[in-house]
Amino acid sequence: MHFKMIVVFVEDDKTDSVMKAAREAGATGATVINHARGEGQKKSKTFFGLTLETQRDVLLLIVEEHLSRHILEEIERAGEFEEKPGTGIAVQLDVEDAVGVSHQISKISTKLEDAL
Repeated sequence: MHFKMIVVFVEDDKTDSVMKAAREAGATGATVINHARGEGQKKSKTFFGLTLETQRDVLLLIVEEHLSRHILEEIERAGEFEEKPGTGIAVQLDVEDAVGVSHQISKISTKLEDAL
C-alpha cells in the first residue's frame, strides 16, 4: 500500500470543518499543530505596532494514494481556499515509507475496496 501526506495550512476557525470533510472523504485521522504563523502576498496589518493576524493550524494527514486527490478536493471545498484567497492552502506529498500505520491498513483497505 502506498501513501501520500496532505499538509494543510488553514485558519483555526475552519480546522474542525476541514477535518470533518477529510474524514468523510476517507482520511483516518490527522495531527494538528496549533498557532502556526504565515504571511501571504499581502503583508499583515498592524495596529499600534501589533500585528493583526488570524491564527492558523497545520494539519498533517497520511492517506492512501488512491483516496488522496478526493480528500484534497474535499479539504479545499470545506476550507474555501479557492473562493476566499488567504484562507489556507493544502499540498500533497509522496510518502516514501511509513511505520505505525499497520493498524489502520485494514480500515483503509475496506474503504478503498468500497471506493474502487
